[in-house]
Amino acid sequence: MIATHKNKTITTLLAAMAGCVGAHRFYLYGKYDYWGWVHLASLPISILISHLYFGSQALLTYSLLILSFLIALIEALVTGLTPDEKWDARHNPDSVKTSASSWPLALILVLTAGIGAITLIGVIARAFDLLYTGGAYG
Repeated sequence: MIATHKNKTITTLLAAMAGCVGAHRFYLYGKYDYWGWVHLASLPISILISHLYFGSQALLTYSLLILSFLIALIEALVTGLTPDEKWDARHNPDSVKTSASSWPLALILVLTAGIGAITLIGVIARAFDLLYTGGAYG
């Protein structure tokens, strides 16, 4: 039986686009991955908290989902920057194919870094707004 080949570019894209629900973890490790389920659990827990504390600040009620999103972006960067040889040794030891990353991975990494920086700056700015002005600016 030939093992399936886990593509590094697809994993990076899944982590960047749907990592907050654990899509990249389920792609790599299957449905029994603990951390994939932790990522996925952040969505219903955040929705439940937002319904229980209706009218509260979104940064507070959706903080678990935002944290999961930021962690997934970091995982996307770490995954994308892993050398192909190390990636194959870790995730494709029995595969007959070898990984050969190219420019789409670089584009995904640049966009991920930009989205991550914008999100992190926005979260920090909103947290300071809530902390020091009580949310006077939004």
